[in-house]
Amino acid sequence: MSMKIYNTLTRKKEEFVPLEPGKVKMYVCGPTVYNLIHIGNARPMIVFDTVRRYMEHKGLEVNYVSNFTDVDDKIIKKAIEEGVEASVISERYIAECKKDMAAMNVKPATTHPLATEEICGMLEMIQTLIDKGHAYTAADGTVYFRTRSFQEYGKLSHKNLDDLRGGNRSLLVSGEEQKEDALDFVLWKPKKEGEPYWESPWCDGRPGWHIECSVMSKKYLGDEIDIHAGGEDLVFPHHENEIAQSEAANGKTFAKYWMHNAFLNIDNKKMSKSLGNFFTVRDISEKYDLQILRFFMLSAHYRSPLNFSAELMEAAKNGYERIVTCVDNLKFLTEKAKSEGMSGAEEALLQEAEGFVAKFDEAMDDDFNTADAIAAIFELVKFANTNAKEDSNKAFLQGLKDKIVMLSDICGLIVDKQEELLDEEIERLIQERQEAKKAKNFARADEIRDELLAKGIALKDTREGVKIVRV
Repeated sequence: MSMKIYNTLTRKKEEFVPLEPGKVKMYVCGPTVYNLIHIGNARPMIVFDTVRRYMEHKGLEVNYVSNFTDVDDKIIKKAIEEGVEASVISERYIAECKKDMAAMNVKPATTHPLATEEICGMLEMIQTLIDKGHAYTAADGTVYFRTRSFQEYGKLSHKNLDDLRGGNRSLLVSGEEQKEDALDFVLWKPKKEGEPYWESPWCDGRPGWHIECSVMSKKYLGDEIDIHAGGEDLVFPHHENEIAQSEAANGKTFAKYWMHNAFLNIDNKKMSKSLGNFFTVRDISEKYDLQILRFFMLSAHYRSPLNFSAELMEAAKNGYERIVTCVDNLKFLTEKAKSEGMSGAEEALLQEAEGFVAKFDEAMDDDFNTADAIAAIFELVKFANTNAKEDSNKAFLQGLKDKIVMLSDICGLIVDKQEELLDEEIERLIQERQEAKKAKNFARADEIRDELLAKGIALKDTREGVKIVRV
């Protein structure tokens, strides 16, 4: 069965055919780092990490880029409140976000670009848009995208430009009187007192939100990419504006497939601080292993709204522990097994177990239906519990365990709790990181740090040396 993806752009499932055989270029919009990430942020992180894992399992090489928005009104507001530079806030919460991602077993992206480090690329793209007649400069130096210059505007959200003209609040910003058209949106805006800014040909200021992803995707993946993904709240205007900017500037189709996860509700209500139902990932970690949060997020199809409640989290806990217990039992029986080989009957049973693996693959090939994929894991667990006996042979028991662990790992679920990174491996990576830093190979040093962080190990550089902290 070929892999099918529901494409928001066409509103139908399509066979996934990468632009370059065997390789996938994937961009996922990351969080704005002004506070600890909330469980709404966690859903796309977990969902698209699982998409990546499955594609890699199928032998595809995935170049996975996910940004951090590290300059934003909310970051600036928090910095002013604390009397620090905006970079202090963003750096703090990028580090905290990475801790939470590691605890959820979300793999580090191939690249995690920062908006503030890509300003030059943004200036270049904005100038290209001006040169091509897709953007213009207002009297105060604000640069606007000329929305009606891009004839296909609205093709992702399926919104009609004339209907939007009535005044969609998400497009209205200060300085409306400067616009040629109410639908035009900001590419560059002038600085305000006390805010970080960068020099530009138009004014000292900072970029609009939408331009950053267009530029980072182009730099790290190229003009055309396979998959662009994020929460459904980003379809309009953010992703719609990205398409307009990127395709107007580059003259090519921006992304072939658009994937969006549905909203997460709390007790059937929208998550809101005013309602007192706002939870950070860190809040949840105080009550549950974040593997349970991951299991919960994958228990529904990513395009289905998901309701979060204490009862459903308890159900997720029971489901996750059922798999862990089965793996523990298989390990126990394997250690006690007297015979290394496998009987003919056991070979037939292990072949029968392949049917559950096929069910798993069939579910994942059908637009990454993790709910049905997990159901296939449960069927395999039931099969293992029924057929694994005290007198079973070691190879048979090991084979059952390996299948369960493999499918769980594709979902990012750690079910073999004793599979820890060996101490000597930690030491080797720490030593390699120290050597990379001495050689000024900071990219490799950061890569090693993120690799360890993904395994729940944080490194802290102190005067006494490197300290290992399990997170």
